[in-house]
Amino acid sequence: MTDRLQDELLALALEAARRAGALLRDNRPADLGVAATKTSAIDVVTEMDLASEKLITGFLAEERPDDGFLGEEGASSEGSSGVRWVIDPIDGTVNYLYGLPAWAVSIAAEVDGEAVVGVVEVPSRGETFRAVRGGGAYLGDRRLAVRPAPPLEQALIGTGFGYLTERRAAQAEVLRTLLPRVRDIRRGGSAAIDLCDVACGRLDGYYERGLNPWDYAAGALIAREAGAQTGGRLGAPLSPDLAVAAGPPLFEPLQDLLEALGAWHD
Repeated sequence: MTDRLQDELLALALEAARRAGALLRDNRPADLGVAATKTSAIDVVTEMDLASEKLITGFLAEERPDDGFLGEEGASSEGSSGVRWVIDPIDGTVNYLYGLPAWAVSIAAEVDGEAVVGVVEVPSRGETFRAVRGGGAYLGDRRLAVRPAPPLEQALIGTGFGYLTERRAAQAEVLRTLLPRVRDIRRGGSAAIDLCDVACGRLDGYYERGLNPWDYAAGALIAREAGAQTGGRLGAPLSPDLAVAAGPPLFEPLQDLLEALGAWHD
């Protein structure tokens, strides 16, 4: 990937995320309702998810008509350029629906299947996280670095829960065993924000089962470029089976414990 292409993709991702974030922040209806459900009654999509994805894909397609798309709310095309945009128009939709602040716009650009640019816009915090592969991760102009990793028993760990009843029950069992073995657990409701919080030192580590590529594509790149390790089950990359992120000394103990607890199992 040339520096020129990298710079172009980053600039477009930043602008698309800025526009979508402003739309969502400034035009949230007072009577916002659920437009549809996905995997369960808890897994909702609002009219604003659809509007945000339409804005993002429309802007990017106008600028780069040969690129492909993978979006949470249905955008899917192969493209012919080798570039694919992976988009979560609102990561943390339930938070957004209820007026809670932990929601974000997540946009990643992949080249030949590998994430090379990631942007996570968090309008409620006034924060924009960004990263390019090999170029570091930033919050605004500040370069990010993960917090020095503590022992597992002193680690603050973020997580999230799935939408299917059986999966939530299994995740509760994992959490019941994990909680006494770490400093504490945080559940924010946005995987993209949680991964960025690992990157900037607000969390020591993070794990979740049931994520999709649009949930972690941008945030995982940002975490890695800040010095975190990311992966899934032992020896596997991030996947819907399991996503784990933490500073290097903490990553393996956390991953090992999650494997032993069956965090990948419904």
